[in-house]
Amino acid sequence: MHGSSELITLDDVRKAAIRISGSVVRTPLLPAPWAQRLALKPEGLQATGAFKLRGALNAVAMLAPDARARGVVTHSSGNHAQALAWAARLHGVAATVVMPDAAAPVKVEATRALGAEVVMVPAAERDSRVAELRAQRGLAFISPFDDLDVIAGAGTVGLEIIEDRPDLDTVLVPVGGGGLISGVSTAVKALAPEVRVVAVEPELAADLAESMAAGERVAWDTAATYRTIADGVRLPVVGELTWPHIQAHVDDVVTVGEDAILDAMALITTRSRVVAEPTGALAVAAFLAAPDRFGETAAVVTGGNADPALLARVLTGRTA
Repeated sequence: MHGSSELITLDDVRKAAIRISGSVVRTPLLPAPWAQRLALKPEGLQATGAFKLRGALNAVAMLAPDARARGVVTHSSGNHAQALAWAARLHGVAATVVMPDAAAPVKVEATRALGAEVVMVPAAERDSRVAELRAQRGLAFISPFDDLDVIAGAGTVGLEIIEDRPDLDTVLVPVGGGGLISGVSTAVKALAPEVRVVAVEPELAADLAESMAAGERVAWDTAATYRTIADGVRLPVVGELTWPHIQAHVDDVVTVGEDAILDAMALITTRSRVVAEPTGALAVAAFLAAPDRFGETAAVVTGGNADPALLARVLTGRTA
């Protein structure tokens, strides 16, 4: 584990890629048939349906033996929950996951099915409940985003993108806590410094846009960020460890509206045959809003764990 003030390096990402290579899918870059200069990175093809498996596997693999013996704990609305449960089961480690009571039932059920203990709490209490569990049981905390081993694992997404398409102009990356874009931007800027890395977040949870404008982390109220349908990015502020990575490597941040998210979700699913949850559609929504702005673009479709009822409404045009 790295010190708290460090930035990860390309070497960290490359080592993570080797560490997790037998357990993750090397997802392709799929040309979008409906947008000439767009390619999709479909991370929903991972075993747990989202990119989060990369970081969780790397972090669990890096645990000291005594930490493995005690078990791990995290908080998550669903995708990191499933990823950590999967990684822990693979390594024979007990996992406890604190989930907000607003989490999609499909994600709660999937996490339990992977063998994790799930503790449901109001969203505002998840940090305090994690702290209680750590104190009571001596569990090792693996953050969904604010952990340098998690960031390095997530960075393998960027490594693969540039290996496949070094000629890109832009990589669009959804942002919640910032773990994915921290890792992706580290890899992209080390391998292809001229490629722009652009963060995408919902207008209803635009804390990073405000933070970048202010030059410091600005926290939003949890009640505000929970208005967005993109449940994977409802965090009130980017992480302490991810923020310096974002400052160092990310070129811009754009925001998208709720209708644009749902439209992109429908388009990805129907035209590219890739299931996208709302958070997974953010990057494509940004591209569709300004297709001439980004040039040759890779959009990270972060996950495909869409609530079935929502997906049915989106695909039939009933989004109300």
